[in-house]
Amino acid sequence: MSELPAKWLDVELSEVAEIIRGVTYKREQAADAPQEGFVPVLRATNITGAALTFDGLVYVPTSNVSDEQLLQPGDVVIASSSGSKEIVGKAGAFAGRDFIGSFGAFCTGIRPSPALSAAYFGYYFQTPSYRKSVSELSAGSNINNLKTGDLASQRFPLPSAPEQTRIVEKLEELLSDLDAGVAELKAAQKKLAQYRQSLLKAAVEGALTAEWRQQHPPVETGAQLLQRILTERRARWEAKQLAKFKQQGKTPPKDWQKKYPEPVPPDTSGLPDLPQGWVWASVEQIASDEPYSLAIGPFGSNLKVPDYRESGVPLVFVRNIRSGKYGGTQTKYVTTEKAEELSAHRVDAGDVLITKMGEPPGDADVYPHGQPPAIITADCIKVRCWAGLMRPDLLKAAINSHIGRQQIEPMTQGVAQKKVSLGRFTSLAVPVPPIQEQDELIALVGTATREIAAQEAAIRMSIKQSTAQRQNILRAAFSGHLVPQDPADEPASVLLARIRAERAERDTLKTPRRSKAKEPA
Repeated sequence: MSELPAKWLDVELSEVAEIIRGVTYKREQAADAPQEGFVPVLRATNITGAALTFDGLVYVPTSNVSDEQLLQPGDVVIASSSGSKEIVGKAGAFAGRDFIGSFGAFCTGIRPSPALSAAYFGYYFQTPSYRKSVSELSAGSNINNLKTGDLASQRFPLPSAPEQTRIVEKLEELLSDLDAGVAELKAAQKKLAQYRQSLLKAAVEGALTAEWRQQHPPVETGAQLLQRILTERRARWEAKQLAKFKQQGKTPPKDWQKKYPEPVPPDTSGLPDLPQGWVWASVEQIASDEPYSLAIGPFGSNLKVPDYRESGVPLVFVRNIRSGKYGGTQTKYVTTEKAEELSAHRVDAGDVLITKMGEPPGDADVYPHGQPPAIITADCIKVRCWAGLMRPDLLKAAINSHIGRQQIEPMTQGVAQKKVSLGRFTSLAVPVPPIQEQDELIALVGTATREIAAQEAAIRMSIKQSTAQRQNILRAAFSGHLVPQDPADEPASVLLARIRAERAERDTLKTPRRSKAKEPA
């Protein structure tokens, strides 16, 4: 902690606050809804930002909760255990709303002395120094834990009570303006996301090119294009079969053409009508007939973490598809020998990649030109389009649009992790416009998408700058540089002596007992 003003004290958190353990209970004791004789209990997921939310509560018997564990105004609840390092240490202040309840064992309560400003105390847990300290202390291999002792020994900057009040007033003035600006930025983010979906909807339903379509009648409609490719696909299959019979010295058996694996057409019930000249096709129909044009990532036993290298053939993960970012310092690789072994899962520029897991799955992207051939990992789907039938960028737009979403969600299965299988995904219906109109759509969507991305980047930068400004303000507040010092203020040592005296008196009167009569509101 930086040097504090002369009248301030650098104390341990436990000197000015009580550390309260969360409520323990057996899973079979808990209920998901209010009932008589039960108390609502917050979980780490109820800590959002610097506040607490009160949905998704668990209810435990009143006998499990002590009077001390019932939340009081000014209490701060901290997430003290989680599989995510980002969650551990998050703190939410209890503002004293109409709620009688407690917090679970994966949380810790911090109750400030009545002599402290509750608002000043709550702001402390938003400071960069606190977050940095608990992040370093809570690191674990699988589960990150913040020990009670480590939390109790956190350094707390203690000014006089009047200065705490002045600091809070200044913080509320500065941060309220900052928060209002961030709220506007996030509202703009939401509007851009809505505009992106509106853009995709207009594109895949034909509204985006309605005027263009009137001025450019198709040379070949989407239906004619699809039928031509399907005929060509069958002819190529038959030619390959005949070549195989000839190579084996066999006469083609009777009705051998009936063994042709006809791509399954889509089920278009519930889908919107398409413009004249467009047609619905399934992913299986628009995929290339090259081997492994429809593929998923390798099973876990075929690609393990020990196979990863720092150079070689890059791997593509779900996170790459969602972010649209490939390459860079976070990229993992496999050797060329391993990549050859996994050649069925190879992706090249222009392949459409889809996440097969998520809430729901179905985020699509096109593997970009300029990137080397790669190997997709588990929970990824690859579609290689039939050249000249479906442009990859239009397939990406269709999957990411409402048309893709409304079809993919019913296909998903699983409880802990929702997934869509390749077999179900290949039946997805996508619109096929004439090829010239596809190119026009891609150009229009591309221009608008780049404009949206530029605005989103500017908003993210502004939010990042606001976050940095918030941290600077909090850093100044808790180092004594936000408001001027008042020589008339008593030293913090006097306040600390008063806190110690109050605690000693309270400890003398305290008699431990369990909560009995209190019920949740």
